Amino acid sequence: QVQLVESGGGLVQAGGSHRLSCTASVNIFNINALGWYRAAPGPQRELVARIVIQRNRTEYGDSVKGRFTISRDNPKNTVYLQMNSLKPEDTGVYYCHAGTSRGDYWALGTQVTVSS
Repeated sequence: QVQLVESGGGLVQAGGSHRLSCTASVNIFNINALGWYRAAPGPQRELVARIVIQRNRTEYGDSVKGRFTISRDNPKNTVYLQMNSLKPEDTGVYYCHAGTSRGDYWALGTQVTVSS
């Protein structure tokens, strides 16, 4: 089982920057993909950004491309989401997600609020 601990949620002004972190309880190389999703209208969560670990490939949702950057710290089993040029529509609950060969794991979620 994988436990994920997020940090960094909060309130930020539009145009500002903010960083989230997510630390996994297992070796990051035992995870297929690690990143963030956020709540969206409907039942599915929207991809924000993720790293496919073994391929070192990053993937971004269309709405955040060019503004958000995901990175990783292997020894700390941690990924970071640097969010720049934040917009009010970026407001929401951000969920760290780990996809593994044994299943999907979700963190509890952290609120990011962007004020206009």
